Amino acid sequence: MSDRMIPIPFDRLIKWAKREWEQRDSVFGVHSVFAVNGEKYIGLAGERMEMPIGPAAGPHTQLAQNIIAAYIAGCRFFELKTVQTLDGEDLPVSKPCISAKDECYNVEWSTELRVEQAMNEYIKAYFALKLFSGYFGLGKPDGFVFNMSVGYDLEGIKSKKIDDFIEGLKDAGNTAQWKECVDVAGSVFPNMRAYIDSIPSKVCSSVTLSTLHGCPPAEIERIATYLIEEKSLNTFVKCNPTLLGYEFVRKTMDDMGYGYMHFDDSHFKADLQFGDAIPMLKRLKERAEARGLLFGVKLTNTMPVDITRNELPGDEMYMSGRALYPLTAELAYRIAKEFDGNLRISFSGGADAFNICDILSCGIYPITFATTLLKTGGYNRASQLAQLVYENDYPSDKVDVEKVRALAEDARCNIHHLKGTRKSSAERKIKKRVPKTDCFIAPCQHGCPINQHVSEYIELCGKRRYKEALETIMRENPLPSITGTICPHRCMSSCTRNFYETPVQIRDTKLIAAVMGHEEVVSELHAARHDGTAPIAIIGGGPAGIATAYFLAVSGKKPVIFEKASKLGGTVATVIPDFRISDEAIARDVAYIEKLGVEVRLNTPAPPIDELRREGFETVILAIGAMRPVSVNIEGETDALDYLAAVKQGKPTGIHGDVVVIGAGNTAMDTARTAMRDKNVKSVTIAYRRTREYMPADEEELKIALDEGVLLREQLSPVYHKDRELICSVTAPDGVDESGRVRFVPTGENATLPADCVIAAAGSKLDDTYLVENGLTYNKNGELGEGIYIIGDARSGAATVVEAIADARRVADKLTGGVPVKPISFKSNVHYHVALMKHATLCEPCVEESDRCLNCSTVCESCVDVCPNRANVTVTVAGIPMRQIIHIDDMCNECGNCETFCPYTSSPYKDKLTYFSSLEHMADSTNEGFVITDAKAKKVHVRLDDEEFDAVLGDESIPQDINKLIEAFISTCEFMYR
Repeated sequence: MSDRMIPIPFDRLIKWAKREWEQRDSVFGVHSVFAVNGEKYIGLAGERMEMPIGPAAGPHTQLAQNIIAAYIAGCRFFELKTVQTLDGEDLPVSKPCISAKDECYNVEWSTELRVEQAMNEYIKAYFALKLFSGYFGLGKPDGFVFNMSVGYDLEGIKSKKIDDFIEGLKDAGNTAQWKECVDVAGSVFPNMRAYIDSIPSKVCSSVTLSTLHGCPPAEIERIATYLIEEKSLNTFVKCNPTLLGYEFVRKTMDDMGYGYMHFDDSHFKADLQFGDAIPMLKRLKERAEARGLLFGVKLTNTMPVDITRNELPGDEMYMSGRALYPLTAELAYRIAKEFDGNLRISFSGGADAFNICDILSCGIYPITFATTLLKTGGYNRASQLAQLVYENDYPSDKVDVEKVRALAEDARCNIHHLKGTRKSSAERKIKKRVPKTDCFIAPCQHGCPINQHVSEYIELCGKRRYKEALETIMRENPLPSITGTICPHRCMSSCTRNFYETPVQIRDTKLIAAVMGHEEVVSELHAARHDGTAPIAIIGGGPAGIATAYFLAVSGKKPVIFEKASKLGGTVATVIPDFRISDEAIARDVAYIEKLGVEVRLNTPAPPIDELRREGFETVILAIGAMRPVSVNIEGETDALDYLAAVKQGKPTGIHGDVVVIGAGNTAMDTARTAMRDKNVKSVTIAYRRTREYMPADEEELKIALDEGVLLREQLSPVYHKDRELICSVTAPDGVDESGRVRFVPTGENATLPADCVIAAAGSKLDDTYLVENGLTYNKNGELGEGIYIIGDARSGAATVVEAIADARRVADKLTGGVPVKPISFKSNVHYHVALMKHATLCEPCVEESDRCLNCSTVCESCVDVCPNRANVTVTVAGIPMRQIIHIDDMCNECGNCETFCPYTSSPYKDKLTYFSSLEHMADSTNEGFVITDAKAKKVHVRLDDEEFDAVLGDESIPQDINKLIEAFISTCEFMYR
């Protein structure tokens, strides 16, 4: 597979757009269409645009179809991708070149096309928008603005290659590409001939100067002067965030949770300094105004950081997106203040639906963006931005300095830009390769250890059908109140909404169903007819024991629970603090096994196996938990579980003064929060040897702990405790281990924490006393002998309630031949287009969660949305309800963005069925796919399972699902390949 894109000829480009619009009401996969109705404009350097927003110079303005896609979604300002003398195959770009998991990184900076090709793409796009604006009814033909971008030195910009580019976009009328556009448009739209001939050939009247980091100030001024005085262009100079100085940037990133970003002060020293920039910008502004031209600044360039975690190939990458936003906002304030608001500022750096109106209200425009379009939803997200902007008043030319100051201050504390403890997208992946067909999957369901039907019960709750929602939950989960309260919700970690703002609140919705539907569900429960088999002993009444009893009871078995405590619930009832889960929540779940007639023997320590055998129990299930503490080898440490249990029982703990909790999981959070409530405690600090990004604790649990006053000290590994101090070794990131996780190693430095008491929350393990006493040997597969099983934490080590339920179900299925469950009474039936529209919108969790659910099992298409070049396309196949995906080889530059957002551990640009335009192109690739050798006769050349062969569609040589997909592509997507 070549990483070189092949531009689409203009005739196929506009036929594709026209046919897709007629057939699907979309263009290049963009279905969230935004049409401007009215006479609302904002001016820019003698031109006008219906709204001052659009894609930044980058992956979304490299090809004509990219620009068209952005226009369809509502963009009206287009900052074309930068050109330089080094171009095409001569420009090495490491692949993949984009990583937009959270904040965005890239390792490319200018067009990968030849400069002449780039010019032709921009002319084609401009001409297409002039046609489509009216033909599709999306706005006025003069309602958009193109802005060219050039770099990186004066010699290169003066070269014939770049000069031809500049002059060709200033007036394209004499170019071969323009003439081709006129001829093709006339043949495709014969009724528009007069209009086509009247289209003005001035593509660009403005330019953005892009300079490399380290470009000398004098060189920047010479280039800008040349563009103003010699080329008569309205000129913007792109400024680097390094103008803010190393200390400010480092502190801001650290304070906002981006401390893992590694950069030194080298760029800050080599780049243009703020004190030099302001006089230069003032001189350039004067030169432009003297010639009746606009001068402004583009804020900001991307921020160079070191590659330390294999994010992308190479040594250095460029950061943008939400982490760049506070830097851009601050630089906007500092520059606006120097010019008293009288300098046009173009903004690019983390703009999205949550801040774009705030930026615009400051008088800052145009506003461009890239990162938000690289995430799920893709270009469709622009329609929400357009709607928000169009509904607001457009600002005057003057920048409001005080508003920009407030914007910059808010940016550093706004939840949408703080890092928090967001997990890596790799943790959301389904550990399977994406299938060639029918790849639609709900990551939440597959991220759940018990495979809950999340979409269904979320939708049922949205319809207020709580009984049905709870019944759907209880097909797999007999502990809905407990899991609805304290589950670590891997489903939410897997939710695609994480790429928008926050995940769908699945756990909270489950709890709503558990509370609202409880009475109806429990009232209908009754003991199943006993199948006559011997009773089954369950040792331990924690979550694993309760869940096992439930599954066995509904199967007609007779489980008996032996619990040494005075109540059921295990550590949930005896250790987890009351502020995390109430007795009422546990009681609701216990009520289900009570209604099923499960016998429970409380205050009963586990009888010996022999005694159980004598009592008639042929099967014994050990659900005894894992309560033996794991020591951190610190003198005088207190075990967290012992501490929490003592507090819950009202016993004295001896904890006082300055307390340090060692650990980073939810137990550590519970411990710290509990200690904070102790009147004898002065302070509580959590010491963790890594950074918060890698903490296993739930993000919200950490946030609550910090909000309650708990302190967090990162990169500290405790060594010893002496004289009321905890001595810690300072750690630092040092590459990654074999699993891809960042490795933290000692630096040789020490740090001291005040510590009257140290509590170890490093985990727990199986107490094997009962096993030893009964002559049993632990076996990780859970079978300890004839009829003896060990489950839950006792088998796997300390885990979660939902994992205990999964283990309970595994054993129950083995003993029953399969636990009977009611069929799902409700199947999610969201209309395809409704689901698609959800993918376009960012929204806070202030609406119904069912409205926020993306219905991924109905519509995924993430690889289609996030591809800047539109190289992944959908195909409707007769008889299959969900659209299928085909990859277009010619349109792909292997940026890798679809791999980031595919829910599978896979790369759609490599793993989906690929259409090749020729046998030569197929030979350059290892992808499985096809070449159409005779469309009319349905002849194809195919590569599948490492075999290549010629075939006629319908042959048995091609699997039926692949055959249908190729046939549908040939018959319904002719505009994509001809």
